[in-house]
Parts: sequence; C-alpha cells; structure tokens
Amino acid sequence: MPSTPTASKGRIGVLLVNLGTPDSPQTSDVRRYLNEFLTDGRVIDMPAAVRYPLFQGLIVPLRAPKSAKIYQQLWTERGSPLLYHGLDLQKLVQEQLGKDYLVAFGMRYQNPSIESALQQLRDAAVERIIVLPLFPQYAAASTGSVQEKVMELVSKWWVVPSISFISTFVDDPGFIGSFATLGKAEMAKHEYDHVVFSYHGIPERHVLKGSHKGYCKLGNCCNNYNKNNRYCYRAQCFETSRQLAQALGLAPERYTTSFQSRLQSRLRDPWLQPYTDEVLKEMPAKGIKNVLAFSPAFVADCLETTIEVGEEFKEMFEEAGGSHWQLVPSLNSNPEWVQAVTNMIRRN
Repeated sequence: MPSTPTASKGRIGVLLVNLGTPDSPQTSDVRRYLNEFLTDGRVIDMPAAVRYPLFQGLIVPLRAPKSAKIYQQLWTERGSPLLYHGLDLQKLVQEQLGKDYLVAFGMRYQNPSIESALQQLRDAAVERIIVLPLFPQYAAASTGSVQEKVMELVSKWWVVPSISFISTFVDDPGFIGSFATLGKAEMAKHEYDHVVFSYHGIPERHVLKGSHKGYCKLGNCCNNYNKNNRYCYRAQCFETSRQLAQALGLAPERYTTSFQSRLQSRLRDPWLQPYTDEVLKEMPAKGIKNVLAFSPAFVADCLETTIEVGEEFKEMFEEAGGSHWQLVPSLNSNPEWVQAVTNMIRRN
C-alpha cells in the first residue's frame, strides 16, 4: 500500500518579551515611551476617556523631562540595558535550543515591538509559538498586557498556529537558583545584617480585581502559595522571597519583602505594602546597618534596579544612618539564567 504523506515538522517559535524602553534617553523618545506605557488600560485601569487626557495631556509631559535625565544616567555605549540584555538572552537561548527552534525578542512598549517579533516567527512558518513574558510574577499590568497584545495581533492572522504562554515562573528552580547564586557571590564579599527583596509595586485594587472568589485579603492569605492565589501578584512575590530565603539559608527574621516604584502620590490610592523606601529608612535605628537588596521582579537590569534600588535607595539608607547597601545584579544573560530559560521553554 502507498504510504500516507505527512507534513514535515516545522520549527517551534519562541517569543521572549520584556516591558520596554525608550529608543533613546532624549525627552521626545522618553515621552513617546511613557505615552504608550501609561495609556495601557491594564497598567492604568481608568476609563479611556479619563486615562488619555490625564496622562497624555498632563502627567507624561511633566514626567518625561525628569525621566529622560534618569535614563541618561542609565544609558551605556550599548544603549538601554533592558534592550541589550534582552537581545543577548535571545541569542544565547537560541544557541542552546538549536535549529529546531526560532527565538524572537520583543518589547511590550516601543522597539523591537511584539508585532515585529511575531512577524519574524510568522514569516518562518513556525509550527507553534511559546510566549515567555520575562516577568517572574504574573500581574495583569505586565504579563497580562503582553498576553492581551499577542492575542490582539494574532487574531488578525488568517492562519493562527498553536500558541502557549508561560504565565509565571515565580518558583521555577532555575530562576530561584540563578538569583541565589548571584546573591551568594555578594554575601561572600561582605557580611550583611539583613536582606531586602524589593518588588515592583502595583495598586492594591489590581490584586483584589484578580482575586479568585474573593480569596485575597491582602494579609496572611499570602503566607501560603496555593491554587487559590497562584496568580495573585502579592502572593507570588512572597513565595519568591520564601524560596530565595531558603536557597540563601536565611531565617524569616533576616529578610523583608517590600514594594517599590509606586505612583500613589498622583493616583491617591494604596499600592502594595510595605513600601521599600519607608522600610529601609527605619532599619538603621533597629541596628540594621548592612543590607543586601534583591529586585526579583526583574530579570534584567533597568531603571528600577540600577537607579532606584542601586542608587536612590542606597542614598536614602545611608542618610538614615545605614553603613552599606548593596544591590544584587539582575540575571541579565548569566549562563545559569540562560539555561533556566532554555529549560522552561523545553518543558513547555
């Protein structure tokens, strides 16, 4: 009997996505980036009729020149760290996965865009696509926004391949191990009284809106990570802290979980607490003079890690009487992290 013809197996497409960065540290490019970022309905969950005039007409024009000065401090000869670390990760993961995969990289806001990265995979006629937003903890304003954008774009394709999302890797052994390795390297250089795990903050209402059947109470419900809070951003942050503390051999009293980068002063509603900037100012008076800080919500160095945690918080801590504040570098394209990303993709 004649054999039945079968279609040749195509490559698997991989889309790595990070948040975004201005094309340059100039005010005009920073304004363009902030306009796209802060008018995303998943980031600022206000009605569009309020969101656009408020942010495009008032907040962004005021904020862009100040942010541009900070980006100028962050910029290197290679450009934005968030971008070049992402491109390095893409290249190294591609090398690890080999010819059966095609790895693309995109940004949720600005360039390279998610659309251009998806088009690259589409042009290659990949068999299916695995999307990995590079945010360890799921939040509607980060991972959820990436997922929404991907689905919006592919919904316009006439032929849509199978698509899967890696929505969270909060407790992935490779992720935890990679950060623990970097932390241990810093701990070997200096003796620390305390460790701070500082995560990007979000409004409390974002957590409550996503709560499974009202499970989340913004309290002790985050002491355990389970099926009811597995997509609760707050619960995931506390779980990452517990996992990292265990890997580092830290007792509960030797570390603190806190949240940074809030916009509370303008939106006038509570964000996740405790706030890192307030916590660190109280530490020296309690005898905590040497602190090691992690930013486990980020996998690449950026403004929120290098500038906010590494420089601004250091200055605050020292002004409050602290002696030594040290930021653990982000994962960037560290070989252990490259392997962790590769393993996550292969498992999915």
